[in-house]
Amino acid sequence: MLYVCLVHFDDKQVFSRLSDAEKRELDIDSLSYDADLAASGNLVRAQALQPPETAVLVRVRDGRISATDGPFLETKEQLGGLILIEARDLNDAIRIAAGIPLAKHGTIEVRPVYQIPRHDEAAAP
Repeated sequence: MLYVCLVHFDDKQVFSRLSDAEKRELDIDSLSYDADLAASGNLVRAQALQPPETAVLVRVRDGRISATDGPFLETKEQLGGLILIEARDLNDAIRIAAGIPLAKHGTIEVRPVYQIPRHDEAAAP
């Protein structure tokens, strides 16, 4: 089953308190863990995200598109990356998420992927 591990952390706190050597070690550990997951057949895709300030929020209401800069969530932890994994079950996904190096600095949200069912016909009005 597919699970997404959403990596949340306060990027300003994490990266301001780590030395350059610690940041480099975190990068190396993260890429190494991705390689381990790929070797075990659990990794589908891993990707870090740019800082939250680069985000754009898009909404469509009454046919109008609005796009606003940056996240406006009332939280210090922001989405910093995601890892799409294949796991036997939720417990296996939690085990894998616990190994993500940034779990020591933030929060990993594990969520099963919803498979949208295919329909042959459009819904009746």
